[in-house]
Amino acid sequence: MQYKDRIIELPQNRVWRSYLGGRILDELVGKTEPADSHFPEDWIGSVTAANNPDSHGEHEGISKVSIDGQELLLPDLIAKDPEYFLGADHVARYGQQPMVLIKLLDASVRLQLQAHPTADFAKRHLDSDSGKAEAYYILDVREDAKQGNVDQAYVYLGFQRPPSRDDLRSWIEEQNMAAILDCFDKIHVKPGDVLFIPGGVPHAIGEGIFMVEIMEPSDLVVRFEFERAGYTLPESARFMNRGLEFCLDIFDFEAKPEDLVRRDFMFQAQREATYGDAGHRDSLIGPETTPCFRVKKSTICGSVQRTEDSFFAGVVTSGECIIRTAEHELKLKRLSKFFCPAGLGSYTIEAEREVQILECFPPMVEG
Repeated sequence: MQYKDRIIELPQNRVWRSYLGGRILDELVGKTEPADSHFPEDWIGSVTAANNPDSHGEHEGISKVSIDGQELLLPDLIAKDPEYFLGADHVARYGQQPMVLIKLLDASVRLQLQAHPTADFAKRHLDSDSGKAEAYYILDVREDAKQGNVDQAYVYLGFQRPPSRDDLRSWIEEQNMAAILDCFDKIHVKPGDVLFIPGGVPHAIGEGIFMVEIMEPSDLVVRFEFERAGYTLPESARFMNRGLEFCLDIFDFEAKPEDLVRRDFMFQAQREATYGDAGHRDSLIGPETTPCFRVKKSTICGSVQRTEDSFFAGVVTSGECIIRTAEHELKLKRLSKFFCPAGLGSYTIEAEREVQILECFPPMVEG
């Protein structure tokens, strides 16, 4: 198996979730009757197993790759040469864990209200090296969710009117969703928006949103809305088998008015590099926002030669391109996904027309 000197394409890796969606993901692989189902997510470059109440396939959540016709799990490929794939400094700090998880998420319904632990809470109480801070890059909004206006798409992000701990406990126990939802305002979003959701902040993704989600590599979640779109969560999928009182310690009860959300949790691109007349690379989420991962976006029209100092997983968000190395080339189209190893060396991106690539990097490792 010759795995060096190549960009590795990542096939679709569908994962069961408690909400409905995935019609767009069906269309991407040419299904004759695309439909929404309980497989609304495609996990990208994943070595993280899905935490589901029932098994939906062996190694659910973990990416598979194909090298020279041989299929294997991504963690097994990484294990063949960890320093080549992840970089010596990364391996010295984190071992063979990439420390970042990326998903394509296609929601036909609003997701359950939920919150995730911070990394500190997860280390102290959940025996996990990672919490679940998240970033969103909005790709598109379904026509039926736009209601004639793309700005009708929304997320819930933080309590705008925080409840007391006692009130929230009672409302969750009673499933008084009217009272809980009254704590939130809709934060309207549109394609191209970039959001960051720290651990502890209660949130939900609105119906009709198609996006890339970048996060810490865990599946830890507190779901405090038990029924959505005809599906009722089993108790094991609500409070991480720890109980409500334990999970209330995860919540951030500080008020997050919309102007604060837009100032502190939504980000504009910052120019990082320019490639002459052939394009540029922008930073979307950097270490000043979170130490957990980094997100960049390259816009290229022409030919750009690059060398990376880290591995990354890429998603083509618009256009088409060819990525060439000394011995291989890979043709990519919109919503193709790929893995760029840390030890790849020089590679060239060629695009006859403008291509945009979202690039998801692990935490920086201080030398």
